[in-house]
Amino acid sequence: MDNLQRPEYAHAKALRRTRYTVVFAALAAAFLAMIILNINTGSVSIPVARILRILFLRQGEANEVSIIWKIRMPRILQAAILGGALALSGFLLQTFFGNPIAGPFVLGISSGTKMCVAVVMILLIGRFGTASSWALILAAFAGAMISTAFILAVSRSVRHMAALLVAGIMIGYICSAVTEFLVTFAEDSDIVNLHGWSQGSFSGADWSGTGTAAIIVGIAFVCVFLLAKPIGAYQMGEEYARSMGVNIKRFRMELILLSGVLSACVTAFAGPISFVGIAVPFLVKRALGTSKPIVVIPAAFLGGAVFCMVSDLIARMAFSPTELNISTVTSILGAPIVIYMLIRRNR
Repeated sequence: MDNLQRPEYAHAKALRRTRYTVVFAALAAAFLAMIILNINTGSVSIPVARILRILFLRQGEANEVSIIWKIRMPRILQAAILGGALALSGFLLQTFFGNPIAGPFVLGISSGTKMCVAVVMILLIGRFGTASSWALILAAFAGAMISTAFILAVSRSVRHMAALLVAGIMIGYICSAVTEFLVTFAEDSDIVNLHGWSQGSFSGADWSGTGTAAIIVGIAFVCVFLLAKPIGAYQMGEEYARSMGVNIKRFRMELILLSGVLSACVTAFAGPISFVGIAVPFLVKRALGTSKPIVVIPAAFLGGAVFCMVSDLIARMAFSPTELNISTVTSILGAPIVIYMLIRRNR
């Protein structure tokens, strides 16, 4: 019997590997294509041949070199890094709650980070005229932890998915109300930057901020990848994870901290961005046909990067020269996916 099953098992394993290879190849091709397309598209169109020469040889007209290296590349890379971070944060929250619609925006975590960042921006800009990126990151992390703590408290009493979703929405409304209250009584000069940031955009990207985001997200990504085996065990249930030697209490704390760091970094640099953390992990799992963390983690990060790069391109060019908020585009693209998920889960 084992001899009869072995060829079938080997064939199924080969099919899975082929599917994984095709999905990763498609994501990598889309990633490279979006880099070239984002660089090429704008008020100044630069041919692909000249783009490649500028990127690899640093040769070209001074104006085009400046546009690519000082304006477009930091924005493209920041969109990719933060998009991957959002997708990864959503995957961790979905693992933690065992809920496919758990995400930093839907659960009100993004609104909590927005509230704390608004407080810090108003105080620091009002007093010192500027706010450092590290201060914003720490404020965003504090807001993420406060919102998550509240969600955890609610989830202990409420197990139903719809009730948890409503609780997250209510937290988002409360945090948004507090933010609007602060903005109402702040000086106009203090909230100019806050207003632009709160809409969600990659337009303010520079090499300094992109480098900082890359370091934080890179470290968090490595930590998440190292947790792939415990995450896989946890997906099978807490009892199974305990039998595999997973310290559940410490593991759950690690998930929350890493998810908070990732979502806080995104909100600090680009403002609140919706639905990426829910839609991308779902699409990636459907494409791969598996929920294995060691496969899903890198694919979700790459998928989030592509999703945000596509969204940023649409935001810039759909009604050029007017630029849309990034959350407007991600909501249009991501909300139908979430609705489909809810209908499919109900069926």
